[in-house]
Amino acid sequence: MSLRLRLTLLYATLLGGTLLLFGSLVYGLVSLVLVDQVDSILAQQSANILKSLKVNAAGQYDTRLLSEYQSGASNIVFQVWGTDRHLQYSMPRSWQEPLDPVGRQIGQTVYNTTFSLGTHMRVVSVPLITPRGPVGTLQVGVNLALLDATQRALASVLIFLALLSMILSAWIAYLVINRELTPLATATHIATTITKADDLSRRIPLAVPAESEIGQLIQAFNSTLSRLENLFTTQRRFVADVSHELRTPLTVIKGEVGLMRKFREIDDGSLDSIEAEVDRLTRLVGNLLLLAQAESGKLPLDLKSIELDTVLLEVFQQVQTLAGDKIKLQITGIDQISIVADRDRVKQVLLNLLGNAAQYTPAGGLVTVKLERVADKARVIISDTGPGIPAEDLPHIFERFYRGEKSRTRGQGTGFGLGLSIAYWIVRNHGGSIDVSSREGQGTTFSVLFPLTQPA
Repeated sequence: MSLRLRLTLLYATLLGGTLLLFGSLVYGLVSLVLVDQVDSILAQQSANILKSLKVNAAGQYDTRLLSEYQSGASNIVFQVWGTDRHLQYSMPRSWQEPLDPVGRQIGQTVYNTTFSLGTHMRVVSVPLITPRGPVGTLQVGVNLALLDATQRALASVLIFLALLSMILSAWIAYLVINRELTPLATATHIATTITKADDLSRRIPLAVPAESEIGQLIQAFNSTLSRLENLFTTQRRFVADVSHELRTPLTVIKGEVGLMRKFREIDDGSLDSIEAEVDRLTRLVGNLLLLAQAESGKLPLDLKSIELDTVLLEVFQQVQTLAGDKIKLQITGIDQISIVADRDRVKQVLLNLLGNAAQYTPAGGLVTVKLERVADKARVIISDTGPGIPAEDLPHIFERFYRGEKSRTRGQGTGFGLGLSIAYWIVRNHGGSIDVSSREGQGTTFSVLFPLTQPA
């Protein structure tokens, strides 16, 4: 059963139940009012009949005067019963059965609904009492045929209106639900098409208001498709980059092994080349493992209180030694700050950023380093006067294997394009953040924030 039909049936059922409850209340209220009116008529008729009864010399009611009584209604029946349960008078005379056998024995005024001689009647039983004691019972009845017909007509009207309302409401509800769910059916069809075609670039058109529930669902699904597309694109690029990075050292190793096999001698140069490429592969695998752990949040961290200024000075001296006289390194400000972090990982981040700044800054350029306290965080700022990073490359520099310099070859002197990505995730795992700003021809600035307290 479709969702449209289920919702329609649910709505129609709820409406039908509500109308049934309302109709029952109306039917009961009308019936009570009608019965109350009948009881009023019976009380008035019994009072009039009692006025026509006279007590004879024997102290009993004389029923002879009842033959002259005119009730004014054709559906009125009354009887006078003695205390010996013998019928003394009946109008009409052919009515010999008691109107209410139970009420005749109670001895007090009582109203009952009974069937007498196959006729549905409302009967009032009034005890007849003289100064000498009880002498009998007066029973007055009204034929309820008109009341029954009224109740049947009312029930038929209520049932007909309820059924008509349910049918009309179900039809209208189906049209409305069908209109509201059409975008959902369209979204389902497009999603199925995307799944079958493996085309994650397609999106579901937003044909409903964005703030509606279905609009929010479509936007969430499109957002998921975008993330999946980015994920698969990144995965494909990652596989291609890893394949490229592995191909070069494996080709070198295979070539060196082929030379040794051809000349049937072991050359120290070939062994050195093989060893260097094996080391290169080892570093690549190690970096990939570290990056996978960092991205999954499972990077093992040896968290201790460390002096960040001391670590920064160590990195500064190492990079200054490697850079030599090529560029000028300068510390523009340094505060004494302690943070809770993994010393080796923090040093790896700083060495990567400062090393990159020194490597890509041209001869005679300037690289500056600054450490300062900002609220409850420690901020390290590394700036250079290098060529800068193009604006189109800035959003991607923290991605794996991404290289901004398209012309730069990947030889032994270059990295794998994993350094900034590893630095980014190490900082994230410490509860910090890393940002970059750059303009072509004016240099680049990296800003790293570490929390002063232990990261969550």
